Amino acid sequence: MFKKYISKLESIIGLAQSLLTEKQFIFLASVLVGISSAIAVIVLKSFAHWVFIFATNINKILKLSFINSILPIAGLLLTVFVIKRLLGGTIEKGTSQILYAVAKKASIIPRKQMYAHIVTSSLTVGLGGSAGLESPIVVTGAAFGSNFAQNYKLNYKDRTLLIGCGVAAGIGAAFNAPIAGVLFAIEFLLVDVSISAFTPIMIAAATGALVSVITLDETILLKVQQQKEFDYHNIPFYVLLGVVTGFISVYYTRNFQRTEHFFSHLRLSPYKKALLGASILAVLIFIFPTLFGEGYESIRTLADNNAGELLENTLFSSFQNNKWVILLFVGATMMMKVFATSITLGSGGNGGNFAPSLFMGSYVGYVFAKTFNLTGLTHLPISNFTMIGMAGILSGLFHAPLTAIFLIAEITGGYSLMLPLMIVASISFAISKTFEKHSMDVKSLVQKGHAFTNNKDTNVLATLNTNSIIHTDFLTLSPDENLEKLVDLISHSNQSVFAVVDKEKHLLGVIHFNDIREIIFNKYRVKYTLVKDIMTPPADVIYPFHSMEVVMNKFEKTKRTFLPVIKDEKYFGFISKSEALEAYRAKLKSMTIE
Repeated sequence: MFKKYISKLESIIGLAQSLLTEKQFIFLASVLVGISSAIAVIVLKSFAHWVFIFATNINKILKLSFINSILPIAGLLLTVFVIKRLLGGTIEKGTSQILYAVAKKASIIPRKQMYAHIVTSSLTVGLGGSAGLESPIVVTGAAFGSNFAQNYKLNYKDRTLLIGCGVAAGIGAAFNAPIAGVLFAIEFLLVDVSISAFTPIMIAAATGALVSVITLDETILLKVQQQKEFDYHNIPFYVLLGVVTGFISVYYTRNFQRTEHFFSHLRLSPYKKALLGASILAVLIFIFPTLFGEGYESIRTLADNNAGELLENTLFSSFQNNKWVILLFVGATMMMKVFATSITLGSGGNGGNFAPSLFMGSYVGYVFAKTFNLTGLTHLPISNFTMIGMAGILSGLFHAPLTAIFLIAEITGGYSLMLPLMIVASISFAISKTFEKHSMDVKSLVQKGHAFTNNKDTNVLATLNTNSIIHTDFLTLSPDENLEKLVDLISHSNQSVFAVVDKEKHLLGVIHFNDIREIIFNKYRVKYTLVKDIMTPPADVIYPFHSMEVVMNKFEKTKRTFLPVIKDEKYFGFISKSEALEAYRAKLKSMTIE
C-alpha cells in the first residue's frame, strides 16, 4: 500500500516536471526536499525527547540514577546490530561524506543514506549516546536532495543544489532557524554559488523550519529566551571569551580525533568495541548525568542560571547550594564532553558534533561568566554569555562563523546580541584556524587525501585527475644525437618541448624550443652541436599520483609551460600548463551553481 502511494506521488511529480520550466521544477523540488528533511527531524527529535523524558521520570520516581547509564549501552549495541545486519556492515558517518560526494562522486549519495542515519542515530543518541542528531539530519537531508535529483535525471549542478537544499532544510528544521540553515549550506558546502541559487535554498530552509515548528512541540527544539540586553561595557569580556572558546575548540578537535583514532585501531569485534566504549560512557554519564543524549535541557538550565538543578540525582546532590562546587561540576562536565562524544562515535555509535559543540559552548560561557561573578570582579549576564559561548565553539569547530552568529541569534529570538556574537565567533574562528587549518569535517577528508576546503580553487583542483591530462606521445631525443635530428622533429611536429632520454628511458634532460631558438637557426651550430650540450635539467618533475593542486603549484613555481612526468623512475610524458588550466576552467564551470 505504501509503495503504491509513493509510486503515485512520483508520477505526479514526473508530470509536474514535464509541465514546469527547469527553474520552476527546482523550486518545487526544494519544497519537497525541505518537507522530507523536516520529517527526518521530527522523527529523530521526537524519539530522542521521549527517551529523555522517560529516563528522567524513572530517575525521579524510582531514584534509579543508573538508568541513564544502562540505556546508552543498549543504544550502542543496537546501533552496531543494525549496521551489521541491516545496512551491509558499514555506514558512512559524518557530514564529510557530503563534501566527498560533491567533490568526487558527482553529487551522488547512496539511497540507503536516506534512512540509515535516521535509524542508527535515533538508537545511539535517542538512548543516551553523548552525541548530536544534527549531523545525521544533515546527511539525511542531503541524501533526499541527491536521490530526488537522480530520480528525475537532473544534472550535476542541480543535484548539488538540491543537496544544499537538504542541508539547509535539516538545520532550519532542527533549530527553527532558516537563516542559519541557508548560511550553513553556503559556508559548509556550496563554496561557489550565484545569487539566483539562494532562492531554492531559502525555500527549502523555510519549508523545513515551518513544517518542524508546526509539528514539533516547542520544548523539543532548542529555544532560549534572551534575558538581558547587550551592555557595551562588557566588550573586553566578550573578547576574552572569544579567545577562550577558540582554544577550547582546538582542545575539542584534537582530543576527539585522538580518541576516535584509539578506537579505530582496536583489534576487537564491533560488538566488543561497542561494549567497551559503552561501558566507559556509562561511567562518565553516571558521574556527569548531563552527558546523557544531546544535552539541550541542561543548556536551558544554565541559561536560566539554575545550574544547581544539574546536580539533582547525582553523586554531588548534597552540594546543590554550594556555588563553587556547582562551578567545578559544570567545568568538569564541559571538559569531559569531548571524550563522551568521541567514545560514543568511535566505539560504533552514530551521531555528530553539532549538538556537542553547542553543549560545550554553553558550559564554557557559563563557567566563564560565573567565575568572574563569584570572584566579585564584575557582574556578567549569565544567560548572554551562555548563549554566546555556543557561537564561539560552533564557529571554532566548524569554521563557520556566519552560521554560528545567526543560529544563536535565531535561537534566542532576537538580534540585540549581534555585536558580541560577531566578536566571539570571529575571534574563536581566527584562533582555531591558526592552530587547525581545516575544520573537523574537512580534516578527516584531508587525512584521507581527499582535500575539500573553503578554498574554491583547492576544491576544483581536487576533483581533477592528473592522469587525464598527461600526454605520452611526445617525441624524444637521444643525448648523443646532433641538432639536425631536433630540427627535423620540430619541422614535422607541433612540439615545443622534448625529453632527452637514454636507452632505458631514464630522463636525462629537457630541451625547450624557446631556449634554443638562436641555435637552431644557425646551420653550423646545428650540424656540430649535440643534444646533450644544450639540454637542461628539468625545472621539476611530476608523478602520476600527484594531485592537480601539486601540479599547478609546480607550474607556478617553475614558470614553465610544460613539465615532464616520471613513472616507475622512467620518462612517461608531459603535462601542459595550458591544458591543465583549460581542465580547471571546464570543471569550475560545471561546478558553479547558477
